[in-house]
Amino acid sequence: MSMILRPSGIFDSLWDPFEGFTSALSAFPAAPGNEPAAFVNARVDWKETPEAHVFKADLPGLKKEEVKVEVEDGRILQISGERSKEQEEKNDKWHRIERSSGKFVRRFRLPENAKLDQVKASLENGVLTVTVPKEEVKKPEVKAIEISG
Repeated sequence: MSMILRPSGIFDSLWDPFEGFTSALSAFPAAPGNEPAAFVNARVDWKETPEAHVFKADLPGLKKEEVKVEVEDGRILQISGERSKEQEEKNDKWHRIERSSGKFVRRFRLPENAKLDQVKASLENGVLTVTVPKEEVKKPEVKAIEISG
């Protein structure tokens, strides 16, 4: 379990969706020049609303055909893809290469209240949004008991 500091200064123990997973960086080869590919560790935000868990990943320059979103057994959400290397022409002269190419994968353990059969994903302006609806939490029914006396 991880501890997260809230703005109020109170520590809360929260469920950690990253718990039990190692870094995806070691799963794929380094970029050309033996430098680690920065794209391999795609940045992902995760928020919980009253209705759903929402994951947003920055995937600039990728088309939806180059990205895969899967839900595995064991409640694992996996986001993966690959950015292809640009074709080089014979007469091209590169001055600097910072944009990496290669594969990436991110995995998240979904909570028990996730509706796995209703997951939706969209890719717009380089941002992948995965929405995992939550089961409706039933409020306990309160029944008034008459007091005899």
